[in-house]
Amino acid sequence: FFSVFSLCCRAASILIEMGAKVKLWASAFGGEMKSISAKYSGSQLLQKKYKEFERAVRVEEIDGLRLVKRLAENMEEMFHKKAQAMKRLVEAAEEAHLQHEEDPNLQYEYFNAVLINEVDEEGNSVELGGEFILQPNDHFNNLSVNLNLSVVQVPTNMYNKDSAIVNGVYWSEALNKVFVDNFERDPSLIWQYFGSAKGFFRQYPGIKWKPDEHGVIAFDCRNRKWYIQAATSPKDVVILVDVSGSMKGLRLTIARQTVSSILDTLGDDDFFNIIAYNEELHYVEPCLNGTLVQADVTNKDHFREHLDKLFAQGIGMLDIALTEAFNLLSDFNETGRGSECSQAIMLVTDGAVDTYDAIFAKYNWPERKVRIFPYLIGRESAFAENLKWMACANKGYFTQISTLADVQENVMEYLHVLSRPKVIDREHDTVWTEAYIDSTLEDGQGPVLMTTVAMPVFSTKNETRNRGILLGVVGTDVPVSELLKTIPKYKLGIHGYAFAITNNGYILTHPDLRPLYGDGKKRRKPNYSSVDLSEVEWEDKEDTLRNAMVNRKTGIFSMEVKKSVDKGKRVLILHNDYYYTDIKGTPFSLGVALSRGHGKFFFRGNVTVEEGLHDLEHPDVALADEWTYCNTDEHPEHRYLSQIEAIKLYLSGHEPHLYCDKELIQEVLFDAVVTAPLEAYWTSLVLNKSENSDKGVEIAYLGTRTGLSRINLFVVPDELTSKDFLTAEDREGVFNADHFPLWYKRAAEQVPGTFVYSLPFNTGSENKSVVLASTAIQLLDERKSPIAAAVGIQMKLEFFQKKFWTASRQCAALDGKCSISCDDENINCYLIDNNGFILVAEDYTLTGNFFGEAEGAVMNKLLQMGSFKRVTLYDYQALCWVYSESSDSGRTLLDPYFAFFSAVKWILTELVMTGRTMQVPCDTEYPAFISERTIKENTGNIDCDGCVKSFVIQQIPSSNLFMVVVDNKCDCSMFEPITMDPIEIIIALTPTAHNESLKCERLKMQKDRRRPDTCHPFHPEENSMECGGAVNLTQSLVTTLLCLLVALFPR
Repeated sequence: FFSVFSLCCRAASILIEMGAKVKLWASAFGGEMKSISAKYSGSQLLQKKYKEFERAVRVEEIDGLRLVKRLAENMEEMFHKKAQAMKRLVEAAEEAHLQHEEDPNLQYEYFNAVLINEVDEEGNSVELGGEFILQPNDHFNNLSVNLNLSVVQVPTNMYNKDSAIVNGVYWSEALNKVFVDNFERDPSLIWQYFGSAKGFFRQYPGIKWKPDEHGVIAFDCRNRKWYIQAATSPKDVVILVDVSGSMKGLRLTIARQTVSSILDTLGDDDFFNIIAYNEELHYVEPCLNGTLVQADVTNKDHFREHLDKLFAQGIGMLDIALTEAFNLLSDFNETGRGSECSQAIMLVTDGAVDTYDAIFAKYNWPERKVRIFPYLIGRESAFAENLKWMACANKGYFTQISTLADVQENVMEYLHVLSRPKVIDREHDTVWTEAYIDSTLEDGQGPVLMTTVAMPVFSTKNETRNRGILLGVVGTDVPVSELLKTIPKYKLGIHGYAFAITNNGYILTHPDLRPLYGDGKKRRKPNYSSVDLSEVEWEDKEDTLRNAMVNRKTGIFSMEVKKSVDKGKRVLILHNDYYYTDIKGTPFSLGVALSRGHGKFFFRGNVTVEEGLHDLEHPDVALADEWTYCNTDEHPEHRYLSQIEAIKLYLSGHEPHLYCDKELIQEVLFDAVVTAPLEAYWTSLVLNKSENSDKGVEIAYLGTRTGLSRINLFVVPDELTSKDFLTAEDREGVFNADHFPLWYKRAAEQVPGTFVYSLPFNTGSENKSVVLASTAIQLLDERKSPIAAAVGIQMKLEFFQKKFWTASRQCAALDGKCSISCDDENINCYLIDNNGFILVAEDYTLTGNFFGEAEGAVMNKLLQMGSFKRVTLYDYQALCWVYSESSDSGRTLLDPYFAFFSAVKWILTELVMTGRTMQVPCDTEYPAFISERTIKENTGNIDCDGCVKSFVIQQIPSSNLFMVVVDNKCDCSMFEPITMDPIEIIIALTPTAHNESLKCERLKMQKDRRRPDTCHPFHPEENSMECGGAVNLTQSLVTTLLCLLVALFPR
């Protein structure tokens, strides 16, 4: 008892002595760092300048609902312009086809996208090549294009001079003129194209296509989502796969490929299931017995993985399978959860011994609401007539697939059958795709995110009306960055942002969407196009916001959010108000998030144009690259203007065709005038040689709410420790289309007048490291005052650490001998920030690490005492390393001619395999830590097996930093380190009944979605006799069919 008591007393006395010393050190270091930071940043001067203009400033509260409605109207107008361009293409295409007479012997030389500018051994242009002028164009990412002509791409497995293709290419030449006219009317347009039902693809502007390393171009426009979505209506599909004994070997391989190609043609508005059958039924995913699931990327990939588990044995009982399929479609339709539009049964088999008319009579006649599409696998045609009869009797289409090379072309046939009702109705529905990545265009961060607007093109010839012939689909790409240009970021505040989702709840644009991964050349994530809003706004557990937006409502929603920043290592806790409405004429809904407090207020200042322009033209002034002050894309002559040059031109009044945001420009001029004195102030510091003699402070910077920034170097550029800061490479550190710089955001959440110090996580080795110090400038003294600007400095880490160690050696002893010092072997001294990251430690290798990894026992105690709190965050777009026993790619092999090469290439590039591990999409949970603002200092003792470890934590004044001094005499290794490593949220791999049930529930879970507004399942004038051409119906079969139809249909 006495030994424990004496230990505690000794620990208490040590704590008291340590506490007093640490307070002295913290005060000395905090005072010096604030003095340096304020002096070199010019924060006090800037605060004073804004104060001088206080009376001339008008503060307004932002009306979020009004703002989101205005933004939606702007987007609606922009989308409408794109749709009108497509309508002009549709009209031109249909007129050109109407005037064209099909000529099977037509010879026509066209510009083939692969062959242009190619020559033979003798230097002559190859056939379908010819000289095609190409020039680099910055609007098309400096790709070499021809703005006067389009090119034609034909898939590798199709004949370039096939009669149907040559005729289609010939009449579609009429589109060239419209392409050019559309681009002149709307210079913001990028690619325009026509995807033909025959397989060719006409693209404007003309560009040369290059095959891959195997000489193959896999692209088939008919397999793209924009084509399928525009050509057909939403559908519920049951795929029946014959796995009887006769399907062994190559037939089962072809069947798997056929099913996989069918899955490729299904989109987010479709629902499906796959049932294998022999003498019994086998749902490919047993958990989904009796239901259909949405055809999103994740579900389709899940089913593909199960296709490899199919094996052939037994006898095929098709009657049982058809009965199950009809009941499944009927029951699912009654739930109201499916497409509630077209329905189809895809039958993949090597034969049928009967026509099963009794089953069709019971379940499908006379309405014939479910179409039947049989795919006969193999070369034998013994059962072809039965299968074709099924197709003809049920408004479907029969095809025979003999080889892997036949798969894609034959699978595509069903799309043209499903398009017939829409064609006969002459309904040119405008469709918009979800976001996808276009690899041909890249910005500084990699491939560009797009959405496509598309419209179907029909044959309008009277003689083909009841055949409902789809000629193809026209489309144009709209970069998501175009949407962001319509959003005034300055109106959304420091933490505010705009976002848009589709009718399925998938993100079109959101600052937290991360479609790419990897260092260097980025790769797209497998499921990047189907990230749900609930996966980024995950605090909304009830999906209140998501469901309201999916259902196209207008309203307001509020919640506390935990926003991870700085590569997920830090967290900001905010209270957001969300305002949302629909974008008319599209399937999209728009939302705006504004953070409460300073984020809900905006202010207007006023200066003369002359004053503003004078101060805007200083060489140290820059404007946010991705903000739209003036629309320089509207007219080609403005494209080469910088934003500052465009503002000058606009204010001169000599350019009536230049559109600019007048309100934003007025505020930019105001900020330019208020911040101008800092240039002279910084220059005086540079010229004073006695200042900054050790060149510890390298850069001073400021940013304002209008995206205006100023930078001053205190050292020559070559001497900068970190050259990435405030450049495009440091994406989190600069103004972007969807966020303010990280240093600005963090400064805004600090107590006014204090500095935020941080060690950037992207800096290199210790001798290359820097420390940033930033502070926010408030307009008024009130709590809800808008933040006018933020300023800061970049200093060498070595300089910063030297100041810390100097301060920690101070003591009040008269003889100069300190009883406790950071130099003592028994004491470890640390400087950590408000998120627990180490800026200074005696062990330099710990710099930048999380404190809990170095001192697990102390961090654990700080959490218990409330000095720090743990915040749990979730990442539903993560990638996890998994052990792989096989190399199944899970992706459809689009063209059997290069199936092997595609599989190998995808495995190597998309899955990122290392040995036997690979990265796959997963959900993770991870911690972040944040200090409790009200606790300025604390002391603690930790019992480590009878040895008491003492520590003191003291806040550094006017900062977000803490000094932690730890008595290291005790071995506390029994306490595990506290790390920030993510943990995968996974249903354990052990196949227990509970885990399987959880997996199943996740697959079945279907969130609210809104169906497309139009549906064309069938048409009474449709000619269902065009139902496949591989086998001719015998006279007796036709007679039987006609008799049946006469008997079934009422007169």
